[in-house]
Amino acid sequence: MPSTAAALPDDVQALKDIILAQREQISTQQRRIEHLLEQFRLARHRQFGASSEKAPGQGEFFNEAEYLSIAATEDDCAEESTAASQAPRSRGARKPLPPELPRVPIRHVLPESERRCSCGCELAVIGEEESEQLDVIPARIQVLHHIRERYACPRCEAPPVLAPLPSQPIPKSNASAGLLAHIAVAKYQDGLPLHRQEAILARSGIDLPRQTLARWMIRAAMLGQPLVNLLWDELLSNPVIHCDETTVQVLKEAGKPPTSLSYMWALAAGPPERPVVLFDYHPSRSGQIPKQLLAGYKGYLMTDGYEGYNGLSAEDGIKHLCCMVHARRRFRDAQRAQPRGTTGRADIAIDYFRKLYQIERGIADADPETRYRVRQSESVPLLEKFRAWLDEALMHIAPKGVLGEALQYLHKYWPKLIRYCEDGRLPIDNNRLENSIRPFVIGRKAWLFADTPAGAHASAALYSIIETAKAAGIEPYSYLRLLFAALPKATSVEHFEALLPWNIDRSLVASIERHRSQTSPAD
Repeated sequence: MPSTAAALPDDVQALKDIILAQREQISTQQRRIEHLLEQFRLARHRQFGASSEKAPGQGEFFNEAEYLSIAATEDDCAEESTAASQAPRSRGARKPLPPELPRVPIRHVLPESERRCSCGCELAVIGEEESEQLDVIPARIQVLHHIRERYACPRCEAPPVLAPLPSQPIPKSNASAGLLAHIAVAKYQDGLPLHRQEAILARSGIDLPRQTLARWMIRAAMLGQPLVNLLWDELLSNPVIHCDETTVQVLKEAGKPPTSLSYMWALAAGPPERPVVLFDYHPSRSGQIPKQLLAGYKGYLMTDGYEGYNGLSAEDGIKHLCCMVHARRRFRDAQRAQPRGTTGRADIAIDYFRKLYQIERGIADADPETRYRVRQSESVPLLEKFRAWLDEALMHIAPKGVLGEALQYLHKYWPKLIRYCEDGRLPIDNNRLENSIRPFVIGRKAWLFADTPAGAHASAALYSIIETAKAAGIEPYSYLRLLFAALPKATSVEHFEALLPWNIDRSLVASIERHRSQTSPAD
């Protein structure tokens, strides 16, 4: 580009073209700089900021006029916020300890030398003061010593009869139902890898290699597979299913390098009294996987915006919904990418989401008919205003940048995002399933990977049983201990159905919980 006056052309039109080109170049560079600044602010917030998506003042309505002018009261609000942060916080009352826990009385008395008053009289007991302190006894490891009596006839030479050993969860193994439940809950609920459990057992003098523990978990998952099959039948009978997927690394997956990623697919459905949460391992994230998982299903499917689910929406009988939280999350990123102390369109969008969720909170406990009626009268008009605002914003915001991408995402999935209004049974988001996936994601940070596909499939089955039990309000260890003891004896579909979380005898589960609180056994 010419840099001196002598190099400039004499033609006026040529000069105009040069000026226009420079302005376009400067504008492009400014957009690039602003995009980089947005990415920097967003990355800084992800590294150092709060991870919660709850916005300050989330319970209040958004006043759009405040964002169309410079608020003169920002400094006053900042001073009030600083004063509030410096005010001493009141401590809440300590919660009482559970009454079902055993109490060990420890009486404290004055020594004999201190029981006399200064006047010479002996002090008398006039009352007591009580307080409680929580104590923990490490898990007790015990050996179940089976003694089987042998019987013989004293008159004839008939072969002797040996008292039968009850059916065991893993035949010819020294693992009891309690030990299998303890290992499974420690790994799949508490995120304790098998190599750490191996070390913990070794401190008590128990030599159990992690390879043995891994084989036991695979066998335990095989034992519970009939129960998982029934859960799949229950899942597919529901009118609404939640679906999501997350990564998992499997070292010895055929045809894939050890560093490649596979996927754990998760699904949830059912009313509170019959909840189902299922995990299923697959080596890929192909769109064919949800088709296989939901073969023959007819109903609503709630997912995020992953393109792999789009093939399902074209199938007869399946209506696809998208999660409102995923759309809101993108505007939260745009809000965080704004220069500090400024407000803009991202704040307006966040407020629309806030109002929609405020409506949902008001009808959370209502029946489907009431939810449908309220959504039609309150949510639909609000969504119409939101759509009009979105159309206007799309005309002024370039698709590049954090805000532009958020707007494009909202526009692309709008029909699926608002579909929840057409039926009172439908959820507004996929939070129900994401909460069930969280234990898997947290555990993955500790155990890092599965060694073989068999181990990954076993993990899927055990996660399914544990998360379904939790969703039904059953303590996982007590349920698994009862389950591993009963499954070897099950011989019919009726027997397996009786072991489902909503059919299980809760008194038996409660008795195991009481026994644990009194003796703290590990087995």
